[in-house]
Amino acid sequence: MIRSCLSRSRLLLLATGLLMACAPARPPLLVDLTHSFGEETIYWPTNKPFHWEKTDWGTTAAGYWYASANFSASEHGGTHIDAPIHFGRGRSTLDQIPVERLIGPAVVIDMRPQCQANPDYELTVDDLQGWESQHGRIEDGALVLMLTGWGQRWPDKTSYLGSAADDPHGLRFPGFSRAAAEFLVAKRAVRGVGIDTASVDPGRSRDFPAHQILNGADVYALENVASLDRLPPRGATVFALPIKIKGGTGGPVRIVAVIP
Repeated sequence: MIRSCLSRSRLLLLATGLLMACAPARPPLLVDLTHSFGEETIYWPTNKPFHWEKTDWGTTAAGYWYASANFSASEHGGTHIDAPIHFGRGRSTLDQIPVERLIGPAVVIDMRPQCQANPDYELTVDDLQGWESQHGRIEDGALVLMLTGWGQRWPDKTSYLGSAADDPHGLRFPGFSRAAAEFLVAKRAVRGVGIDTASVDPGRSRDFPAHQILNGADVYALENVASLDRLPPRGATVFALPIKIKGGTGGPVRIVAVIP
């Protein structure tokens, strides 16, 4: 059951209106929240990295230009989405997420000072309620994005993951606490969460409680999100459109924010 969601037609009208409302005098600002995929793209230490190779690249015998290439990678790396089935048994696969759930109002929780002081910082319920005291209640169906400042470290793998070794047990970076995930699911009915680190759980986590809680409630996660510092605390609309892999547990996603 989709909670507190706009109908598809209303959502599309809203998106279209948002893009056109201020034109031509003051068009909306579009912000790309996606890291490019290439040799430097950071993947989870146990996952296959991104691989791209040219198969054809040049002028053909017939005299016209032709370029083509192959790529392969794990579903979980770079700017990507975790479908609910990733940690939620029987929950939505990537192709089963309704497109209207991939579009929503963005709430940006800026925790850079806390994360700079403590690389293992976990977003708390107090942090969320403190944000609400300044900016208003997090609306149902929002996309809650945690700004840690880790995006500035991309693509330095050692700095970003907190470890020079490909060891998933030696990682250090901030994330969501179990309690924050429970609050967002039970009290705010969010459609998704996101973060500018490699995981919505902190790097030192061993059992990934935030993933379990969010995915178990059919809520998806966006990871390795770029340029979150360019968004306001609220007011932007985010479009997070992934590659549509049938049965997929996740995949690369192009995330764009529209700021009116």
